Amino acid sequence: MPNTQNIAGSVDRMVSVESIANIEGKVREISGCTPSNIPQEVLTSTQPLILKGLVSQWPIVQSGQQSNAQAVEYIQQFYQGLPVPVSIGAPGIEGRIFYNEDFTGFNYAAKKVHLGSFLNEILAVAEQPKPPTLYVSSSVIDSFLPGMRGANDLALNELNPRVSIWIGNKNRIAAHYDLPNNIACSVVGRRRFTLFPPEQLQNLYPGPLTFAPGGQSISLVDFYSPDFEKFPRFRNALASAQVAELEPGDAVFIPSMWWHHVESLDKLNVLINYWWRETPAFMGPPINVLHHALLTLRDLPPEQRQAWKNIFNHYIFDADESTNAHIPEQALGFLGELDDTAARKLRALLLAQLNR
Repeated sequence: MPNTQNIAGSVDRMVSVESIANIEGKVREISGCTPSNIPQEVLTSTQPLILKGLVSQWPIVQSGQQSNAQAVEYIQQFYQGLPVPVSIGAPGIEGRIFYNEDFTGFNYAAKKVHLGSFLNEILAVAEQPKPPTLYVSSSVIDSFLPGMRGANDLALNELNPRVSIWIGNKNRIAAHYDLPNNIACSVVGRRRFTLFPPEQLQNLYPGPLTFAPGGQSISLVDFYSPDFEKFPRFRNALASAQVAELEPGDAVFIPSMWWHHVESLDKLNVLINYWWRETPAFMGPPINVLHHALLTLRDLPPEQRQAWKNIFNHYIFDADESTNAHIPEQALGFLGELDDTAARKLRALLLAQLNR
């Protein structure tokens, strides 16, 4: 790792991991939340929040405070043998889950394995100076560890969240965004989240849309050694960044569409997160609109693209109660309020048009 003196004497292409960790912006910390009482202003916040000590009393957190072996033993008691999805990387990737050098694949192998054996492998390599990267990616906790939520849960059932567990040794997940809101609970080991508001997308240099680790577009900037010659606008992103340092038992609320770079900082790290959407289930993923726009709009002549931009602004982005007030209610059709029935009809129309 380069020291500050070396950085100062270089061509200013790289900063150290300490520089990233010492970003001025810090996520606001609040205390007093409990698993059974998370205020509505937290759940609807448009800014990230650290929920200090939110799950510190969970049994899994308490077991991890005793030792990594105790945490593994606690997890294994719920495991029923269903293979879990894992990523395994050579020591040389130093925990960075990313592409291979020529972007023809990834720098890790994706497999499904027995969780018990994988957890034991994490413990076995813990003292190696450069261990392989071992990472259990998002796994629905009720499927893989049934019963674990009985004593380790947040009272969010009315939001119908997807509850997932992530397990690994030291690793770092490139900055990306998610559509759902997210409460991420650091239950074993420390984590660092570096967050950016949605408008920083261009400054984060997102990669391919669908060909990406986890299937979600990621920033191509290496946060441990950002190349400012190749990614000059990343400096602007750093100016807007907020850092959340989580101890075991802490959680962070990440609003929808906020970019977040995630670092697992200890030899064993376990995170449980809650994802939920604020919109009805019948509304499809907005990314579908982007994919369709690539097919139909991106390569139009500039004048036509501008015309369609105006149309989207009128009907979608700038729409309010006055947009269609001049149209009789009985004639609004899909411009009116959508419900499950109307959404089904609209999807059927889209399918018919796409299959012509």
